[in-house]
Amino acid sequence: MPSVTVLRRALAVLATALPLLAAAGCGYGTESTDDDTVRVAAGAKKTDGLDRVRIGYFGNLTHATALVGHRKGFFQKELGGTEATYAVFNAGPSEIEALNSGSLDIGFIGPSPAINGYTKSGGKSLRIVGGSASGGVKLVVNPDKVTSLKDVEGKRIATPQLGNTQDVAFLNWAARQGWTVDPQSGKGDVTVVRSDNKVTPDAFGSGSVDGAWVPEPTASRLVAQGGKVLLDETSLWPDRKFVTTNVIVSQTFLEKHPKAVEAVLRASVAANRWIRTRPEEAKAAANEQLAADTGKPLPADVLDPAWTSFQVTDDPLAATLRAQARHAVEAGLLRSPALEGIYDLTLLNKVLRADGRPAVDDAGLGVPR
Repeated sequence: MPSVTVLRRALAVLATALPLLAAAGCGYGTESTDDDTVRVAAGAKKTDGLDRVRIGYFGNLTHATALVGHRKGFFQKELGGTEATYAVFNAGPSEIEALNSGSLDIGFIGPSPAINGYTKSGGKSLRIVGGSASGGVKLVVNPDKVTSLKDVEGKRIATPQLGNTQDVAFLNWAARQGWTVDPQSGKGDVTVVRSDNKVTPDAFGSGSVDGAWVPEPTASRLVAQGGKVLLDETSLWPDRKFVTTNVIVSQTFLEKHPKAVEAVLRASVAANRWIRTRPEEAKAAANEQLAADTGKPLPADVLDPAWTSFQVTDDPLAATLRAQARHAVEAGLLRSPALEGIYDLTLLNKVLRADGRPAVDDAGLGVPR
């Protein structure tokens, strides 16, 4: 039989490994718990009787609401005695899967994954309950190979993932130039290379892609490597606004725990207000959280231009999501979706009214009342 000392050592190793196995076993995202100011206050009342609320986001600056809300404790402050826990994702489908499986309650995500998740579930998986960001997406190219928009024809252009928000946007733009591209293979008059945002800078540097249609901070990373911004997607939209990031929630969680969802939305609105009124502090806080999540902060030559290229917004800009869904249909990536009911802005508008602000519109895509 093993000695007592050996058993103690084995148990110590197992105790250390179990939390890591639990995080890795879900297969959805990297757990993140770092928060520089706020912890659950001893004796604080739990929100909706919950021990915790699990919040997901991406390590992109276009998820600044979540980054700042996490770093500065906005979510924890509003949730009181309920612990805010976090998971960082690399792709929309994995976040939707986590939401559907019940391992995530609320998430910050782009419009295309939200549309796909909603339609694939027959309208039963999620609701969009708030806005987060507009803009922050650019076409960056190698200036030695591409000097004008027409030069993009015949080139290799990276997008983050098949069917993701930027992929749809690029395919729609390419079609408007009169070019034909197979949406699945990415082959055609221009070649679409689906490349993770973490990999794209290396691919750009090596010359294996000639440009990329990407969100921040990837776009500014490419510029720092010598790339040139050929097109800012905001120029393609009315009023230069389009939804980049929304707040989504599991329909089951929304039904059972509306007070928790309202608390997260109050925190989101408060974080956005803080970002708008204290932009330099907010930029630093977002970068600190990125460093905590990824192990490395963004350098100033990437952070500074990226931070000014998007806007935080409480309004989910529902009309632009409808347009993005139409673009996905026209590109051949999606059948005409039934989007009615994808929004429930009741709690957001309650929060906005309490803040003395007007309600926002769901563009006719809200839950029937």
